[in-house]
Amino acid sequence: MMLDIFDFYDKMERNNILLSFKGDITSELLTSILQIMESKMDNMHEEPKLKKKVYNVLVECLQNLYHHMDETTENGGERGRSAIFMIGKQDGDYNIITGNYIMNDNVAGLKKRLDDVNALTKEELKDYYKQVLNNGEMSMKGGGGLGMIDIARKTGQKLHYNFMAIDDKFSFFSLNIKVSPNL
Repeated sequence: MMLDIFDFYDKMERNNILLSFKGDITSELLTSILQIMESKMDNMHEEPKLKKKVYNVLVECLQNLYHHMDETTENGGERGRSAIFMIGKQDGDYNIITGNYIMNDNVAGLKKRLDDVNALTKEELKDYYKQVLNNGEMSMKGGGGLGMIDIARKTGQKLHYNFMAIDDKFSFFSLNIKVSPNL
């Protein structure tokens, strides 16, 4: 298979993609990505408030990838813990897009949590965040369920997501988060 690298580059350029990655997600990778984005935003002379907001949302998105993705093979084979993410900037807004495999058995529960978060007002999100924090329950993967709530609170935006069925065991989950300087 021959990949047209210029076409790929051109699409990334037209969509103003600042950083993209596809592969295995590790804690070392997350640290590197955060450092790269911090440096890029410094070079772009972003306002400190926007930089902090983008950085915090990016941390949550990357932690969600790292902690909550499902491995697609029993033995860590070809797909393993592979995921994709991109960070772009258009019309002053940052877009953080993530994608990873998820077991079909987990789709309904995640969809419900996302829909529940999207249905809440700003004030309700604040109260729900406190409720989950005080509840102290941990998910099977060690999280308290605060990540998506925190992203919605920090961005003031709805969580845009999609699930695409891959086979009888897995779907591909994508999440698109907009971070606007005005919210």
